[in-house]
Amino acid sequence: MTSPKSTTAARKLGTKIPRNAAGGRGARLGPWPVVVFCLLIAAFSLLPLGFVLFATIDAGWETIVPLVFRARVGELLFNTVLLVVITVPLCVVIGVGGAWLVERTSLAGHKIWAVLLAAPLAIPAFVNSYAWISAIPTLGGIFGGVLISVLSYFPLVYIPVAAVLSRLDPALEQSAASLGLGPWQVFFRVVLPQLRLATAGGALLVSLHLLAEYGAFAMITFDTFTTAIYDQFRSTFNGAAANMLASVLVVFCLLLLLAESRSRGSARYARVGGGVQSSPNRWTLGGFQLPSQIALVAVSVLALGVPLWHVGRWLIAGGSEIWVGGPLLEALIQTLGYGLAGAVLTTVLAFPLAYLVIRHPGPFSKVLEAVNYISSSMPGIVVALALVTITIHNIPAIYQTSVVLVAAYALLFMPRALVNLRAGLAQAPRELDEAAQALGKPPLLAFIKVTLRLSAPAAAGGAALVFLGIVNELTATLLLAPNGTRTLATQFWARSSEIDYVGAAPYALLMILLSAPMTYLLFVQSKKAAGQ
Repeated sequence: MTSPKSTTAARKLGTKIPRNAAGGRGARLGPWPVVVFCLLIAAFSLLPLGFVLFATIDAGWETIVPLVFRARVGELLFNTVLLVVITVPLCVVIGVGGAWLVERTSLAGHKIWAVLLAAPLAIPAFVNSYAWISAIPTLGGIFGGVLISVLSYFPLVYIPVAAVLSRLDPALEQSAASLGLGPWQVFFRVVLPQLRLATAGGALLVSLHLLAEYGAFAMITFDTFTTAIYDQFRSTFNGAAANMLASVLVVFCLLLLLAESRSRGSARYARVGGGVQSSPNRWTLGGFQLPSQIALVAVSVLALGVPLWHVGRWLIAGGSEIWVGGPLLEALIQTLGYGLAGAVLTTVLAFPLAYLVIRHPGPFSKVLEAVNYISSSMPGIVVALALVTITIHNIPAIYQTSVVLVAAYALLFMPRALVNLRAGLAQAPRELDEAAQALGKPPLLAFIKVTLRLSAPAAAGGAALVFLGIVNELTATLLLAPNGTRTLATQFWARSSEIDYVGAAPYALLMILLSAPMTYLLFVQSKKAAGQ
């Protein structure tokens, strides 16, 4: 809504306020160039879902029944459901418990533990699998899948929950304690309900990662929908069986999105009223100090120590020769190139939608945003299959080119940029833009000098998180990369698949080193976002 002061100033200066800035009809949807651009992005985002629907309808009921209702699909469904049902609760327990210990107790070294519990996110799940296979060559089955998944993905719950805990007003906890409730009662009856949104969101991210993961499960020969789709694609090149498995997987993803949306409900937890928020009291652990430390050490050793130890072990075994032989430098350069190109493109594409959501909120912008999140929640294998099919049949000139690969990255990782851009634009009030226009600046120049400048740090943070995703992306890159493409992830996969663990170690280390600062940035950004 336009500030009365800025509108008055504009009228005194004789400057005409654009109708959409003053609250006219244009304010309902937004500037038409931005709206058209966002509609095109939404259409682009719907390509994977459209592919799945078209493939299902085109196959016909006669083909669907024998391909979907068969024993193999039942086995994959059982494995996938069991994996999600076991892994997600474990991630929630570790994530929420670790966040509470770090943020709300007298845990010794809590600042160090705060970073260590987020650090496993810097290690790709398939590198974790590689390390555990090095330690236990017979590892496999549901136990192996759950072990690697929990150690790889519990930070997805820990990071948002810790961010919310660090910003929660402790007044309710203090009131509950003054009424005689003990620490555990306060936690379960007062704190935990306020963590529902963050916990549900983290659990959804864990679930979607489990559905999308290929390399970690393929390495331990644990069959899920994603591993089966990839194997089917490689054997029959986009046959009907792969498409039907993809359809089942997409239905699973949509059900998870619906379940998460319902779990959030309509409740909101916010502090209303004046005054300064008090500092939280840290509960004294007392006799639980040592068990808490032991538990956190165990989690860190399993999630960080084992992968780092075995990567280091193979590096030492290989000696200096593994750094000079093979396309290591080429893979690093291509990874950086694809990462930068994908991060820039994704951030540019996400900016108009973020602008529309913040500056022109309403049902229209919410639908466009939801379309993006639904499409981007689909596994990389489905996105890759969609782009392969579309380019082969409609745009063969760009099939298996860098253009398609970067487009896939944009589809997969746009929410990472969108979330950060929304936060940045929310900190750049419209009134500042209007005031600049009232002082004689053209609308475009005012936007560049005010809004774009204030949101630049958030855009950089979003681009960094997209870069992190691209560095560790494996499945879509394997299917879409042009001939001769070498990234750190694909080269690591090629060597580890051949049981050349020594040759794979340098690629694993470089991926971890590239991911570590981005993971720390994600941790910092999440705490800032929780404070808004």
